[in-house]
Amino acid sequence: MAGKSSEESISDEEWERFLRDSERGVPADAPKEPSARARMVTERLRQQDARGELPTGWRTGPAWRETDGRAARRRKWWAVAGVPVAVAVVLVAMRPSLLPGDPFGDRTEAAALPPETAAPTTAPAAASGTASLDHPFAGSPAERYADGADGIVVPGAKPVGAMGEEQVAQALKQTKALLVGANLDRKVLLGGHPKAALDVLDPKQPEMLDDVRSWLRHPDEDHDPLLLFSRFDPDEVRLVGDVVKTRGRMTFEAGEDGASVVVHADYTFVYALAPADEERTEVTRTIVRRALDVRLLDPAKYTATPGKLAVMRYAQDFGNSACDTHDGFLHPQFDSQAAAGPSAVPTGPTRDPYDRSRDIRDGAGAGECGVVSRT
Repeated sequence: MAGKSSEESISDEEWERFLRDSERGVPADAPKEPSARARMVTERLRQQDARGELPTGWRTGPAWRETDGRAARRRKWWAVAGVPVAVAVVLVAMRPSLLPGDPFGDRTEAAALPPETAAPTTAPAAASGTASLDHPFAGSPAERYADGADGIVVPGAKPVGAMGEEQVAQALKQTKALLVGANLDRKVLLGGHPKAALDVLDPKQPEMLDDVRSWLRHPDEDHDPLLLFSRFDPDEVRLVGDVVKTRGRMTFEAGEDGASVVVHADYTFVYALAPADEERTEVTRTIVRRALDVRLLDPAKYTATPGKLAVMRYAQDFGNSACDTHDGFLHPQFDSQAAAGPSAVPTGPTRDPYDRSRDIRDGAGAGECGVVSRT
């Protein structure tokens, strides 16, 4: 079989590759003298070049035509900057928090704590972040607390003494209703009448309800509704968001005579607040811890109303509230007020209001004006 002629041995692709390599100075073996067909290909490519119709991929964009050095400088800048930019992209992909603000939408909330089943042994660790209207509990251990009534976990009921399981369950249910009505009801928090909480109390308990109602009508230093209820002056502050953070535990035992069930409640409520003036966006928190002992009496043995609670003991700590005002409201202090000095000279120790490992102080109304270590 006769061999192919040299004119047929050079394809269009080979000839184009030779021309490209020649322009770039790439050494290559030159093909044989092009045939008439090869010269036609060359002329066609030259005409396409003149019309701006070069095949894709032969030349890689307009920068190659720039001979004044600008393209080279741009390429060098990207070569230098490209590495740190690429590294930054990788870091941000792994840790979006490195970017300022909230570029990817909602802030990731901290994982919720499991229910508290026993007294902690230490104070909670410091938390990162700064409180804002969007994230009012940031920077606080309360960010991991449960929301509102979900944080008041009622233990399973069982018979104690002469009290059956149903009576114990009722005592626990009523205790939760009292805590919710006194510390979580939004109307009550803004100065409203705590009807739901009062309805839980036994009207046959001597003087208790009369005393509480008197405190609400005429509060003063010795007759303060804050002993049982969390209340803020709506002309001074507003609640931030719809959530109060809650942390604590509830236990129960038989009364001394066996004819009652005693429920022990120890809860911390954290309130996020801003000035009543909606143009002001500063956020602070007030922390209220309450220890409450109530009991449900057996009406067959005591003068008591079935299903109603008698209050045995109540104690409280207020974190971040003015000490020298006794008008029945909590008065949170904002950082912007610090320049004016505290409203009362603190005489008590510095305390961590989130430290649930310490015993809450006993007694109602007789406390010191101390300093909180954080809010």
